[in-house]
Amino acid sequence: MELASRVYRLVDGPSNVYLVDDGDLTLVDAGVPSDAKAIREGIRALGHAVVDVDRVLLTHYDYDHVGALASLGLNAPIHAGEPDATYVTGAAKPPLFDKKGLTQRVLGRNLDLPDLTSVPVTDGEVIGGFRAYHTPGHTMGHMVYLHEELDIAFLGDCVRESESTLQPMTGWLCADAERNHESIKDLSERTPTFDYGAPGHGEPITAGASAVLRRVAAGL
Repeated sequence: MELASRVYRLVDGPSNVYLVDDGDLTLVDAGVPSDAKAIREGIRALGHAVVDVDRVLLTHYDYDHVGALASLGLNAPIHAGEPDATYVTGAAKPPLFDKKGLTQRVLGRNLDLPDLTSVPVTDGEVIGGFRAYHTPGHTMGHMVYLHEELDIAFLGDCVRESESTLQPMTGWLCADAERNHESIKDLSERTPTFDYGAPGHGEPITAGASAVLRRVAAGL
């Protein structure tokens, strides 16, 4: 369960859920609704309760990343990029007349809305020990969170792991696949070196992750 020092993977499929304990407790993404039990049990196994979680960082709004938020029993703000931050609480809905938005709306019918504060995140913002990088493409509010002290980037769905390396997220699953490629290039240029890369799907990269990301970007 421990991925790196003070970083834990609570759920490893179909979408990864991570917990960071750096003095604060930060939950990164929240899986599908049925992951709530595993998330709660994982937090308890580390000696904490769900109410001890200080914040949630969402890489983006999708059914398989926000699914358990409403049923976990959290008492913490949700941080997410716009417009995804407004979708989480139902303050706005994804656009109806594009493929990604329509998919989000259909799957969203199976989601309960969390009664939690949603805090919009901007590019470059520092949240606790994390720095946020806006990486639009998979969704337009997609964020990557880098914890430089712990040497790890939470990559969400701008990339996915396959065969021990990273690849851009499948194009038809993106709101804008071309823009997602541009975001990967931009991210690879802007971030300092990090050893661990924690994607939303697949196995984490546990050595030289920023170099792997640069190789992906160079091939786009």
